[in-house]
Amino acid sequence: MEWMPLYLFAAVFVVLLAGYPVAFSLAGTALIFSAIGQATGSFDPDFIEALPNRIYGIMTNQILIAVPLFVFMGVMLERSKIAEDLLETMTRLFGSLRGGMGISVILVGMLLAASTGIVGATVVTMGLLSLPTMLKRGYDPQISTGMICASGTLGQIIPPSIVLVLLGDVLSSAYQQAQLDMGIFSPETLSVGDLFVGALIPGLLLVVMYILYIAFVAFTKPEAMPALPSDAHENSSHLVKAVFLSLLPPLLLIVSVLGSIIGGLATPTEAAAIGAVGAMFLAATKKQLNLENLTEVVRSTLRVSSMVFMILIGAALFSLVFRGFGGDELIQELLSDLPGGKFTAVFAVMLVMFLLGFVLDFIEITFVVVPIVGPVLLAMGIDPVWLGIMIAINLQTSFLTPPFGFALFYLRGVAPAEIKTTQIYKGVMPFIAIQLLAMGLIAYWPALATWLPAYTS
Repeated sequence: MEWMPLYLFAAVFVVLLAGYPVAFSLAGTALIFSAIGQATGSFDPDFIEALPNRIYGIMTNQILIAVPLFVFMGVMLERSKIAEDLLETMTRLFGSLRGGMGISVILVGMLLAASTGIVGATVVTMGLLSLPTMLKRGYDPQISTGMICASGTLGQIIPPSIVLVLLGDVLSSAYQQAQLDMGIFSPETLSVGDLFVGALIPGLLLVVMYILYIAFVAFTKPEAMPALPSDAHENSSHLVKAVFLSLLPPLLLIVSVLGSIIGGLATPTEAAAIGAVGAMFLAATKKQLNLENLTEVVRSTLRVSSMVFMILIGAALFSLVFRGFGGDELIQELLSDLPGGKFTAVFAVMLVMFLLGFVLDFIEITFVVVPIVGPVLLAMGIDPVWLGIMIAINLQTSFLTPPFGFALFYLRGVAPAEIKTTQIYKGVMPFIAIQLLAMGLIAYWPALATWLPAYTS
């Protein structure tokens, strides 16, 4: 019976692969195993009785209020046509350079990631707006699709990422539990703001590495990313004005949201409320704030938020049953017995999360896997901010990796019929290598993730 926790995990995995909804798969499988455990005398039913307290804790968790607010902000910005204006203006600015449109796609993807934090929305938006134009201008299909997928997944790591909001909440609980297990009864805390600040340098590092790769390809294979014909009649002052007017609204929103968090003026939840109101204001300036759009935005927000919280409740029940079978002690023994200490333990956890990212969304991995392995890794002395950033980039990489990467499915759904799936797969390979290199750099120099939070605290 000591292996029951792993049997439970494997059973959930099989049920998910069968196509059942995640929340009900987690809760249903956990209930079945708890019934088996009670029948065999290997499970204490008191763990199930703790579920109402868990649900009440979810209901009263103010950090989680940021989730629907950030989702609302992202969906509202998606409908406000900001992406179209940004892409058009950036293309006019960089298009006359070889690879200029590719650089525009990366920069717009970065701004959308910092504005919306939603991977699917960014990939679909960039796929619809930029891919047909890039193909028409003679860009290589592989490179074009790779750039769009890579820029879209920046929403995983660049704040205000919903991934970081959820990770911050889960890691905060795991960090406190790890300290209590170590006998520290005045535990330090980890905030979502710490993860936001810690993600800034790694996120910008990825953007710079993407752009350097595009510049390298443009220099070595000019036929793959030709320069666009420049408009000789366009007044440079008009172009500067257009760039300023296109960049100003999203930059103001980003600065108001992130600046209020980093400056200690607002909590992430309060900053999310600022972002939601700011997104409505931007939509109004674009004349996109009407009853039809507002109704659809609210419905989309409700659908996504309901999914998140249903999964969270299912994961809470799964976690209770997993712990009831002694799963936390089993995982601690397995990771502690690995040769190489905490380095091997982190590598093993990252590998498992990477593979799970093929079939599970980041929400399931955050709510199911992180609470199990987080306390064990943090008890080994690993910095919680560094661990959170590594998990976020790891999931971002699995989102890109063929054949199951979610970003690939999003782009395949909106790409023209002449684009082959194999071209999308080949196009993302260099960006996967870049992200693995970035993970290696952050692993070698943890200060890339930890310096700024320590400096601003």
